[in-house]
Amino acid sequence: MVFLLLLSLMLAQGCGDQADDIAALRAQATRGASEAQSNLGGMYDAGQDVVQDYEAAGKWLRLAADQGQAGAQHSLGVMYDNGQGVVQDYEAAVEWYRLAADQGQASAQNNLGVMYDNGRGVVQDYVQAHKWYNLAAAHLTGYDRSQAVKRRAAVEAKIRPAQVAEAQKMAREWRQKTQ
Repeated sequence: MVFLLLLSLMLAQGCGDQADDIAALRAQATRGASEAQSNLGGMYDAGQDVVQDYEAAGKWLRLAADQGQAGAQHSLGVMYDNGQGVVQDYEAAVEWYRLAADQGQASAQNNLGVMYDNGRGVVQDYVQAHKWYNLAAAHLTGYDRSQAVKRRAAVEAKIRPAQVAEAQKMAREWRQKTQ
């Protein structure tokens, strides 16, 4: 774990021999280290220190996501949502977002809100959208938080006060259940 953190820092700062560092990360990922798989998948997704390759990103992120890595689950959801490296599949995106959101991954909570808000991969449900936007807004910062708050307010304008209260109750219950 410490090795992976140091390796990630070295890659970010341009220290060491980049090819050796990436080879070491790939070796860790090949041995099943989920954090290394997630990091390598993210590198391929962004084209950071490697040639951008969405298929390779999907492969490594899937391995990490299957081991419960919330960040990898969220990233895989984004890939399915956008059809990057995989066939676009909103239902699969929702599944991956939900797995990450249930672990408290705020960006996944926000994206799950978007899916419910727009009825992509799920039946449109403004109460669920409000719940997930509410949970996301509690943990996001800066611009991302302001967007979750704005989306929550837009949903709030579409539903009755009793439905807002229901969504808020659902968010409170979710927080209590997961703490």
